[in-house]
Amino acid sequence: MPDNELGCFLRSRREAITPEQVGLVPGTRRRTPGLRRSELATLAGLSVEYLSRLEQGRDRNPSPPVLHALVTALQLSPVEAQLLHRAAKAAGNRDCPVAHPPARQIRPTIQLLLEQFEATPAAVLNRAGEILAWTTGYESISGPTGMLDSTLPSIPRFVFNDSRARTVYPDWDTVADRWSAELREGLSRPDPYVAELAEELSVTAGPGFNDRWNGPPVVPPRNGHERVIHPQAGELSLAYEVLELPDSDDQRLLVQLPADEHTSSLLTQLTAVPQPTLRIVGG
Repeated sequence: MPDNELGCFLRSRREAITPEQVGLVPGTRRRTPGLRRSELATLAGLSVEYLSRLEQGRDRNPSPPVLHALVTALQLSPVEAQLLHRAAKAAGNRDCPVAHPPARQIRPTIQLLLEQFEATPAAVLNRAGEILAWTTGYESISGPTGMLDSTLPSIPRFVFNDSRARTVYPDWDTVADRWSAELREGLSRPDPYVAELAEELSVTAGPGFNDRWNGPPVVPPRNGHERVIHPQAGELSLAYEVLELPDSDDQRLLVQLPADEHTSSLLTQLTAVPQPTLRIVGG
């Protein structure tokens, strides 16, 4: 992840919006189709010098009015505005590291909640993407792919390091984008534990990970569609929802649902095969 994520985001959005989109005449002799720094500064009511400091990381504490002005000038979507505020918050808290490692145990109430899903594919993840507990339904999908082979399964490690992942996920690039964004999500202050995982992946996965980690920040989707090639059942079309769990554990609940009748029928067949009940890491 870039040290100057706020500046990286501002530059990427400035270069992505054209003069025509903000009502300016393009003119000539432009190096890129995006806005010049002076044009964005004028639109946002800022000085060019101050905008330069923000983009270069020399000023990391823009005020709420400044952020609002930039959101308006750059015509950011609600999701992009969320990213801008998150990057600004991270910049202002860069010297306050997270004190606790990613939780690797789930609370008893979360365990009871997960048990209610029974055959539905569902799992509890921590902020490092480690799978802490999963249902029989999740086992039936992910077990045969190899994702659950390790003692402490990790979705990012599987996606970026395991050669089987590119076969399991026909849309691997989209999945890789998502899990890189998941690791960066919520970093309102530096996280040495996620940073350590990122350093590991930067060596083991190379450009497939580094290009995403060092690129402009994106908000990971909290719901969407995913194709999975199951070794026995073939292609599954899955809709997923990611639900943040309350408290300070930084855990989330991932639920997968059939996106079509064919997948629904396949999941029924898969979960009919006897499986262990709820799996908990260390349990």
